[in-house]
Amino acid sequence: MSSWTGRDDGPDARNARWHNTIAPWSSGAEVGTALLGFASDEGVRRNRGRVGARSGPEMLRSMLGSMAVHHSGPLYDAGDVHVDRELLEDGQDEFADALAELLADGHFTIGLGGGHEIAYASYSGLSQALGAGDDWKLGVLNIDAHFDLRREARATSGTGFSQIADTERSAGRTFNYAAIGISEFSNTRLLFDRARDLDARILRDVDCHFGNVGLVESFVTEFADSVDYLYLTIDLDVLPAAYAPGVSAPAGFGVSAEVVRHIVNTAVRTGKLVHADIAELNPKFDIDNRTARTGAALISDLTSNRG
Repeated sequence: MSSWTGRDDGPDARNARWHNTIAPWSSGAEVGTALLGFASDEGVRRNRGRVGARSGPEMLRSMLGSMAVHHSGPLYDAGDVHVDRELLEDGQDEFADALAELLADGHFTIGLGGGHEIAYASYSGLSQALGAGDDWKLGVLNIDAHFDLRREARATSGTGFSQIADTERSAGRTFNYAAIGISEFSNTRLLFDRARDLDARILRDVDCHFGNVGLVESFVTEFADSVDYLYLTIDLDVLPAAYAPGVSAPAGFGVSAEVVRHIVNTAVRTGKLVHADIAELNPKFDIDNRTARTGAALISDLTSNRG
């Protein structure tokens, strides 16, 4: 478990903050929420993005440390999986195995990225935990400026959902993919065509505003209603660059933090959410930790609003 520090207001339980509440995870621990880091930016490097996301898990913990805890469920830190140099695929397998073990213990899990290559690692862990066969339907909900549906010879931060689609097809299952916050500026027509070919559900960034919040909420709930389990992945580059400078590929337009937070909380309220992750935090380019603070706040929402 990483070193957790933060403000200390005294021993009263009502003064609880993340740093004095979270405990190391061990097998058989009381069911709660478990964090698992994926310290990698190899996928970003392969995708020709700005490297530095491998420091994301450490910075997210740093920002979480002093945040107040407003629920009574156990919090655990299961440590980090570190991708060694170019061994991305090995790191994804290691993360998947660790995640599957946490899920088998009944925990709600949150992955701390790391580049968006965490997506395929998270899916692999979920698939392993759910078991072989075609008797379950997993929904992949991606809050992101990018589809990440590229086809490449090797895995990158931009191939994750294409890999998931291929793996689901090989297993005889349907690929259930919904992407919110997609930017026309950041995705070619080829990628839009590929999304349509895969029957992806799409909500563009220009449609994600509070004047349209009813549609945004319905998009999430209707998608969740169509599946048995929900996996939520949040790429912080969906936020406007002015508010989230510390990412691998900053957005030109983006979706406001308030709307992203509403999407996250709506996903939690569906009751289908079993795993979530935060991707693409790049502390190297952050300003006053504003991107990291937003990511940490979303993690707190994911935890607190589960009860």
